[in-house]
Amino acid sequence: MKTVSHQKKVLIVVTSHNQMGTTGQTTGYYLPEVSHPVAKLEERGLVVDFVSPKGGNAPMDPRSRDLNDAVNAAFLKRADLVNKIENTLRPQDVNAKEYAAIFHAGGHGTMWDFPENEELANIAADIYEAGGVVAAVCHGPAALVNIKLKNGHHLVDGKRLTGFSNAEESAAELTDIMPFLLETKLVDHGGIYSKASLWQKHVITDQRLVTGQNPASAEGVGEQVAELVLGHKG
Repeated sequence: MKTVSHQKKVLIVVTSHNQMGTTGQTTGYYLPEVSHPVAKLEERGLVVDFVSPKGGNAPMDPRSRDLNDAVNAAFLKRADLVNKIENTLRPQDVNAKEYAAIFHAGGHGTMWDFPENEELANIAADIYEAGGVVAAVCHGPAALVNIKLKNGHHLVDGKRLTGFSNAEESAAELTDIMPFLLETKLVDHGGIYSKASLWQKHVITDQRLVTGQNPASAEGVGEQVAELVLGHKG
């Protein structure tokens, strides 16, 4: 068997949260925001692992299981990838030094369990301060709002970025259900936020931070992460 020990690795973060507030609606990670970036990373020879706040089987938002999307279908046919996302690592089991990048997939569940998870925030900060890439798409930037670097500043402070917009949250009729509005929180912590029109692709790269606005941006985030990781020496 060919060894992959020399290949660079990307840590994919998915939510463990499967309830949309008190609505009784099921949520979780959004499949295309996992499948499309993973496809782009693997195309470039990068290896992916999965972690979630609780570890174990990560819940998928059932509304995202679109098998007419060929990339989704291909992901779910891959026993190795399905096994990884059904048996995600726990944050305490992750060695940040093994990863060239960390990518936070979206899905509404992230809004409840990403922001206050100090272990995941520390992993992302360690990867970034070691010269690695931090990325997120759609609601995944919920993970970024409380990440602080050794200098005491928020990771997002002064950086150009994006994420699911307040307008998109309103269009989805979920403004009052969310624990906070992502666009607002990113700006509150110093992010220089920009957005495209509703549901349009919008990817921002600032230094080693890559963010995408919505599901349409997921593939582009994966492409940018691969470019940054493979552009690094070592």
